[in-house]
Amino acid sequence: MMKFRKAKLPAVRLPKRQRKTGLPPGTLIFTGHKKAEQTLVTLVQFNPEGQIFEQHVKDELPAPEEGALVSWYDIRGLHNVELIQAIGEKFNIHPLVLEDVLDTQQRPKFEEHEGGIFLTVQYLFFDKIEWEIKTEQVAIFAGNGFVISFQEDEDDLFPAIRERIQSGRGKIKKRGPDYLAYALIDNIVDHYYLLLDQIEEVLDTLEEEILSNPDSKSKQKIHDLKLQSILLRKMVSPLREAISRFSRSDNPIIAEDTGIFIRDLYDHTIQVMDTIETYRDVMSGLYDLYLSEISFKMNNVIQLLTIISTIFIPLTFLAGIYGMNFKYMPELQWRYGYFGLWGIMLLLSVVLILLFKRKHWL
Repeated sequence: MMKFRKAKLPAVRLPKRQRKTGLPPGTLIFTGHKKAEQTLVTLVQFNPEGQIFEQHVKDELPAPEEGALVSWYDIRGLHNVELIQAIGEKFNIHPLVLEDVLDTQQRPKFEEHEGGIFLTVQYLFFDKIEWEIKTEQVAIFAGNGFVISFQEDEDDLFPAIRERIQSGRGKIKKRGPDYLAYALIDNIVDHYYLLLDQIEEVLDTLEEEILSNPDSKSKQKIHDLKLQSILLRKMVSPLREAISRFSRSDNPIIAEDTGIFIRDLYDHTIQVMDTIETYRDVMSGLYDLYLSEISFKMNNVIQLLTIISTIFIPLTFLAGIYGMNFKYMPELQWRYGYFGLWGIMLLLSVVLILLFKRKHWL
């Protein structure tokens, strides 16, 4: 069973944002956290003949091979502002785009520029130890013959894409940078389904827990889940609009035959949003179930106490009568009066218990 802890929404990093106050648009300032000691740059190139070239360097741009159909620069680690600026100058990327790349709190969006198309997407993954949805911004810029992906962490988010390029499976090696950009975003959206599956497992576990033994911890878990669903919706909802604009774009970089794949990606984002809304309804239903189970549990306790009280009321009545200090009470002089009273009280208790069982109150 997963460990639950109090969910937290991402903290707003005001101090670093304040450093940009009063500066002109396009000023490059990294607003995230340094998650890598060095900036890792991986260059993957492939040509129509099926040849693949791959280079790995740190804190610099590798020299590309000639005659490549597409060059994919995967940048991991954004703290090296000088390198990001050099990339912008080499590929003629607008400073406002580079500013958005370094601002790791951007909402998902799609923009068209003279030199290419720009997308930002939130990569989401579920931390089973902390029981928290964590995010990482991925920025993608696709131009004529190249794609550049930017991410804050040094972990490789696209091993499946690399494997498809190496093995030649799929259409990536036969198509241009627009299809590679689509494939990268599609890979991120596919991970949303894995995240939703993990949340569904948590919901199933929590439902069983509420049905078996609801307590105050169950209520806290439901509250934490609702916070996580708010964060999830906040990250995914703008993506639907961004992919919609991507699918309708007539930018010359986007080939006509790539549009059908982008529209399919748009359908996937709608399915993810529908699933999120469904889970939010399930969470509301879990809270109602929690209240019902708590009420049912309390009713059972009250019912048991009521039955016990009902049994002891006539016994208390008899004990009260014979506990009075009147001198002329015939039963007080009877030799077997004490045992007779006990017999009547036990018989009365048994009769009441059998009556309650017959009515299914016990």
